[in-house]
Amino acid sequence: MPRIDIANVPVRTGSSYPGKLAQSVGNRSQQALGDAGGLSQFGVNLVTLQPGDLSSLRHWHTEQDEFLMVTSGALTLVDDQGETPLGVGDCAAFPAGDANGHHLVNTSDAPGTFLVVGTRTPTETGYYSDLDMMVKVDKGAFVFTRRDGSPMPEDTQDE
Repeated sequence: MPRIDIANVPVRTGSSYPGKLAQSVGNRSQQALGDAGGLSQFGVNLVTLQPGDLSSLRHWHTEQDEFLMVTSGALTLVDDQGETPLGVGDCAAFPAGDANGHHLVNTSDAPGTFLVVGTRTPTETGYYSDLDMMVKVDKGAFVFTRRDGSPMPEDTQDE
């Protein structure tokens, strides 16, 4: 496999979250390294969080495994067990179906970066631990609803 030149991999910012919820991770940036390398069975992303940034809303996956490793800076893992400081080289794993909602937060005063690897499945359902929200993913299309499948409340929509 040829070397991936990270400098030439596009940087994406923002989120697919609906309405105002997207603001919570609006400054997060990521590079799809797996896509750049032509991978199809799992995703690999390099994610950068500026001070105060969240990696995502706290969530868990029903069908997809997720693994992360901090590559620079200091980040905090927030999950159902509380807060755990993570430094360079620290790793965390989240097996599919484990309802331990998780995300990373940068509580430091410097940028932090982590590599995240996850299973790619044609469909997926994710749940958000701190919200009445789930996401259904089908061939790359995201549909956010309440956990019971009803529409999201108006206060999550754009004004």
